[in-house]
Amino acid sequence: ILKEDEKLDYYYFDNQECDNSSLYEVEFEHCKFKNICMQKGRLEKCTFKDVIFDKCNFSNTEFLETTFIRCEFVDCKISGCNLAESRLYQVAFLENNGSYMNFSMTSIENVLLKDTGLKNSYFQEVNMKNTYFENIDLTQTKFFKTSLKDIDLSSSQIEGIAITIEDIKGAIINEFQSLDL
Repeated sequence: ILKEDEKLDYYYFDNQECDNSSLYEVEFEHCKFKNICMQKGRLEKCTFKDVIFDKCNFSNTEFLETTFIRCEFVDCKISGCNLAESRLYQVAFLENNGSYMNFSMTSIENVLLKDTGLKNSYFQEVNMKNTYFENIDLTQTKFFKTSLKDIDLSSSQIEGIAITIEDIKGAIINEFQSLDL
């Protein structure tokens, strides 16, 4: 059991189930999480630095006001995750299932999203800088007060996205996607 304000360095977490867990102000640095199942968890004001999440299941987990710095999510189930008011800096999302995610008021900088499903996700008042979408399924995703200027969506699926002209202005799309808009 982890305590509030605890800091863990160089830990390896493997094959553990901890559904419905809660963590508050815990720091993880240089850690690896492999085959961890933490569904419906609540992590608030936690920090993850130089952390790898490999084949984890965080479905419907809340990461509220949580910071991720130099982290990787590889082949994880992150559907229904709530990342409201979090910070993602130098983070890679590779081959994840992330439908129904909530990125409200999140800061996203130097982030790569590749081969990941984000169907029906929600981006409200998100500040995005140097964010790269490669083959992302954004079907039915909603963008509200989130500028996609200079963001290349040309390799992603954008059917049915909800977005204003102001938010999509300056985004890079292909000729077929313009029909979806």
